[in-house]
Amino acid sequence: MTPPPPGRAAPSAPRARVPGPPARSVLLLRLLLLLWAAAASAQGHSRSGPRIFAVWKGHVGQDRVDFGQTEPHTVLFHEPGSSSVWVGGRGKVYLFDFPEGKNASVRTDCENYITLLERRSEGLLACGTNARHPSCWNLVNDTVVPLGEMRGYAPFSPDENSLVLFEGDEVYSTIRKQEYNGKIPRFRRIRGESELYTSDTVMQNPQFIKATIVHQDQAYDDKIYYFFREDNPDKNPEAPLNVSRVAQLCRGDQGGESSLSVSKWNTFLKAMLVCSDAATNKNFNRLQDVFLLPDPSGQWRDTRVYGVFSNPWNYSAVCVYSLGDIDKVFRTSSLKGYRSSLPNPRPGKCLPDQQPIPTETFQVADRHPEVAQRVEPMGPLKTPLFHSKYHYQKVVVHRMQASHGETYHVLYLTTDRGTIHKVVEPGEQEHSFIFNIMEIQPFRRAAAIQTMSLDAERRKLYVSSQWEVSQVPLDLCEVYGGGCHGCLMSRDPYCGWDQGRCVSIYSSQRSVLQSINPVEPHKECPNPKPDKAPLQKVSLAPNSRYYLSCPMESRHATYSWRHKENVEQSCEPGHQSPNCILFIENLTAQQYGHYFCEAQEGSYFREAQHWQLLPEDGIMAEHLLGHACALATSLWLGVLPTLTLGLLVH
Repeated sequence: MTPPPPGRAAPSAPRARVPGPPARSVLLLRLLLLLWAAAASAQGHSRSGPRIFAVWKGHVGQDRVDFGQTEPHTVLFHEPGSSSVWVGGRGKVYLFDFPEGKNASVRTDCENYITLLERRSEGLLACGTNARHPSCWNLVNDTVVPLGEMRGYAPFSPDENSLVLFEGDEVYSTIRKQEYNGKIPRFRRIRGESELYTSDTVMQNPQFIKATIVHQDQAYDDKIYYFFREDNPDKNPEAPLNVSRVAQLCRGDQGGESSLSVSKWNTFLKAMLVCSDAATNKNFNRLQDVFLLPDPSGQWRDTRVYGVFSNPWNYSAVCVYSLGDIDKVFRTSSLKGYRSSLPNPRPGKCLPDQQPIPTETFQVADRHPEVAQRVEPMGPLKTPLFHSKYHYQKVVVHRMQASHGETYHVLYLTTDRGTIHKVVEPGEQEHSFIFNIMEIQPFRRAAAIQTMSLDAERRKLYVSSQWEVSQVPLDLCEVYGGGCHGCLMSRDPYCGWDQGRCVSIYSSQRSVLQSINPVEPHKECPNPKPDKAPLQKVSLAPNSRYYLSCPMESRHATYSWRHKENVEQSCEPGHQSPNCILFIENLTAQQYGHYFCEAQEGSYFREAQHWQLLPEDGIMAEHLLGHACALATSLWLGVLPTLTLGLLVH
């Protein structure tokens, strides 16, 4: 809820002369401000919350494009390095070219929700529900080539959980082929050397999140890993409803020797993903999204797996795993609930030369598909990278190098409020200084984020909602105010101070000023202290009612209104309103003078605003009194319903 503009006077007459309505409006104003402050304090604060809030405005046509209609389900396809993005909607595939400001669309059948866009050698493959008859089309230049019904490439309904993975000529899918008699979810190979599917008993109502193929040291040892959550087999009332998992399959799995195993994956194993903080006794059991960040040197074991988890209260945590740790768990752990010695070859082992898995090995793994050892986060403490009171839903991660050469991992996390959090993690140390830089509003109109894609080469985020698709730069340096000190206090590795401006490190031809001190970055600036706020003056009549409003640019700072030597109002970090307001109910002679709004953030001190309240000429005050009362009454009676509604929504 946004207050009236700073410096606008509230009803300003002596009490004996103010009629009833202005007095009531002032009382209501004070009540609203008190409720506002109470609501803000009730929200609480965590340093894992974003430091600032920024709206990405961009340019219509060049950075964001409207669909022209509501698209309740979208799927986004972007090729790294390209300036174009494809978006599948209802009966239509959109093509947007951002630098040119051009867009086009290709129509399919009306009752067809596009759920899959994938580049193939023949063109762009588009698959959709097609009125509950899943079908595909090839988009080649400006032509649409129907491919007919293709079961397993698209679900029967856009609301169904679905996952399709392509690798060369192979296609893997979690989509059921029959609408009514295939209700048990399976992970299938629907195109390749032989069609295989998982046994019906190895997963309990799974919700698939992510799948990937990992090329290991030997080709026969290549693995398919997929991440999912499922119903917890532990029915204890205190146990969580969901359990998060990672499953492994051998890519070269050819099925088994017996009639019961010949069409099934014979190398399936699953392990529990743990994301909990023992120090605070917080557990996060519900996997939301996964992003894999390959190692820059190409070592597959050092690939980082970022998982976003939530708990029943919709608080979130980010846990980071390594593929090497996941692989070790599957190779070395015993099977949960299995007491005998393991058969040879052991369950889950990939065999060379496309050898079939012995029936005994398959039977043991089929009855005991879960390994006993759990997959824990990286680092000595085995704890989350960070946890937050925000509800995160999707994540992408960009590995970048700052101007001073240090590597950072920058996380972009979507929230259930339709915003994106930008969180920086130093890349050289485990669980070091994690900092939430900002919250970004990517759309012209607030809406839930349906899809998000990262182009590391062009340093862009592509996000879509039901209304529009937006291209957001990773280096939003122009949003940081406060000169050199404000630029460095952002701790944004994409930004630095150069020639009197906060600029992107990619736009400057030379090295820019950046701080490697995460605690006191402002001390790197040439000037020891930030510039003082310009003086603003206002003349007021005695016994006036007035308020001063100070924009709270940093949510990590404490803002205080100081008059003479007294702190008249203090707004702590986590104050959810965008302004720190000082309300003066009855202006006396002692209350005239200078008022300073001061921001304290660690050792960083800044004068945000400086106001001087001056006594107004008495005759002029009397002349304007009636007009001020009438105007204030009509103003507040007009905006109070809106303010009250905004407070209730907040």
